[in-house]
Amino acid sequence: MVNFAKVFLIFSMAFILCIETSTNICSVALTSNGSVISFLEETTPNSHASVLTVLIDKLLKMSNFNIENINAVAVSSGPGSYTGLRIGVSVAKGICFALNKPLISLASLQVLTAATIASAQYGANSFEGLLCPMIDARRMEVYSALYDPKLNQQGEIKAEIINSTSYSDILDSGKIVFSGNGSFKGKGVINHKNAVFIDNIDPSAKNMAGLANNAFENKIFEDVAYFEPFYLKDFIATIPKRKVL
Repeated sequence: MVNFAKVFLIFSMAFILCIETSTNICSVALTSNGSVISFLEETTPNSHASVLTVLIDKLLKMSNFNIENINAVAVSSGPGSYTGLRIGVSVAKGICFALNKPLISLASLQVLTAATIASAQYGANSFEGLLCPMIDARRMEVYSALYDPKLNQQGEIKAEIINSTSYSDILDSGKIVFSGNGSFKGKGVINHKNAVFIDNIDPSAKNMAGLANNAFENKIFEDVAYFEPFYLKDFIATIPKRKVL
């Protein structure tokens, strides 16, 4: 006998393929209604171009899931690594074009904030304060923004140089949790009692589940043909210095 309740539940689920490539870590997740079904990541730097599609294929096989049954693709849109973002968005758009599925974009810093809140370290330091995710942007510069614990963005996303006075006015009135691969730059110069630094937190596809599902339910989709990553800064190519023999 057919279990119609189970069949209805399956067809009412929103399956979303999540892709995160804004830093050196490349990760993918298959999610359903805000929960992670399966997850894979590759931590080898500069490997996004060679591993992303392989990770997606492995993810689907381990989940015994046909990619044609996804309802949408969600991708981390930046700011972050120029090359990483370009690769992630290109693959996401290719899948959406091929399958005629909607594209969801999520700010990399919001995904990083979600990862921070999900960490055990944040649980030990949770409070009614603000979170400041930081992604490395070379030299003493970072991509950053402020979020509240409900993932609402407070102010603009910006590229900024960190110094001893950064966020001092906000820190004087409350605590800020700093995280991300750019936060180590602030850890050495922001010496304020209300500054909390959480190490080893990166934006990850597994932390896109709830955000992606919310966007899907509210039909917040991108134009697949014209969507581009939010680079924030122009790409600057660098030439390695010659070694002295």
